[in-house]
Amino acid sequence: MLSTLPPRVRDAARPAMEGRGELLEIVMDLGREPEARFIDSEFLLGTVAVTQADLDYVSSRVGAFGDDNRAGIARTLHRISAIRNRQGDIVGLTCRVGRAVTGTIDLIKDLVVSGRSILLLGRPGVGKTTMLRECARVLADERRKRVVIVDTSNEIGGDGDIPHPGIGRSRRMQVRTPTLQHAVMIEAVENHMPEVIVIDEIGTELEAMAARTIAERCVQLIATAHGGSLDNLLVNPTLNDLLGGIQTVTLGDEEARRRGSQKSVQERKAPPTFDVLVEIQERQQLVVHTPLDEVVDLALRGQFKPPQLRVKRPDGSVVTQMASLPPAPGERRGKRKDASGTSTPRRARAAYEPISIFPYGVSRSHVEQSVRDLGVPVRILHHPEAADLVLTLKNYYRRKDSPIQQAESHGTPVEVLRSNSAEQVRSALARLYNLDE
Repeated sequence: MLSTLPPRVRDAARPAMEGRGELLEIVMDLGREPEARFIDSEFLLGTVAVTQADLDYVSSRVGAFGDDNRAGIARTLHRISAIRNRQGDIVGLTCRVGRAVTGTIDLIKDLVVSGRSILLLGRPGVGKTTMLRECARVLADERRKRVVIVDTSNEIGGDGDIPHPGIGRSRRMQVRTPTLQHAVMIEAVENHMPEVIVIDEIGTELEAMAARTIAERCVQLIATAHGGSLDNLLVNPTLNDLLGGIQTVTLGDEEARRRGSQKSVQERKAPPTFDVLVEIQERQQLVVHTPLDEVVDLALRGQFKPPQLRVKRPDGSVVTQMASLPPAPGERRGKRKDASGTSTPRRARAAYEPISIFPYGVSRSHVEQSVRDLGVPVRILHHPEAADLVLTLKNYYRRKDSPIQQAESHGTPVEVLRSNSAEQVRSALARLYNLDE
């Protein structure tokens, strides 16, 4: 990768890499200083701004850019992504370092070799593609299975016609343009008799349908998707088909009374495409939801099936533990926050103790963003019946609207915020999980 950079940027990057940990990417934007990004720091590579000649220098030394504005370097896993202006000219480049790292699936190797279909979720840069590549290698080389990789941007198998050795003896099918990924997925099943198909970034309805078709043909599927948690998929109308799809069902009076729910409820339409959902929280820490059909059914009822927390220690050992269940309704009674917004919730929760929150009058996007930022296992509900906590604002609390009255009558704590802002929501969740220290 360094050999593709302009000489002055390359000369500045080499000493910057010493003692700074693992290099993630080098960013070059027109008119700005080039920048090297590491796992926990950033470093400017000189004081001279990037010129158009610098961008052209890099572009001429890498592969052709596809419709997704990504290119690569032959026989490597590095990815070069372009930013273009309205005329289509390149005005920025992100040179991402790609590595084949063995042992990255130690946390889930038992799931991978069991033959179950696995969906990987996680934020950008957390190592989803690296883990996906290692899954393909282990299944092809160690388990001697017929593995086919559908490689849309050549991130899994590297650029060029000869795939990177990091995928072992897996076969790689390149995709001419991202809009054809679903077609290549079906082609892989129909033409090449795979036992396992590996896919990076399922993001459209057609790709979700193709994944379901593959699963129905009894082929093990290992894939990644957009989103950081199960909740993200449940509220995503495009991708919730991977979880079996969601439909609204009207119950009869007797059934609604038996369930203790409203007459209109959400239920799963079909079996999930995947057997296991893995949320990658950090490079050495993840959460496993299985069996996925049971997890989804409980989630749609506002309940939790405790997931497995798996952590890899520095000595290489893997620690697996179950997250604790939410407290029973009779144990939820506690100190309510008053309208002044100064008191604290009834108790701090353990780091991975899940909680269901019903935001009333509070922006759901603020709650979702705060949950992602803090990495806490919060489920956001659409109704207060099964909530462990109601999040609301002063004016709603003072008016004693129906959801507030219902929560208090059931002993559900009510957290009152001063304002409908992301900072207030984040602060409330941090106090709840004792993170403000």
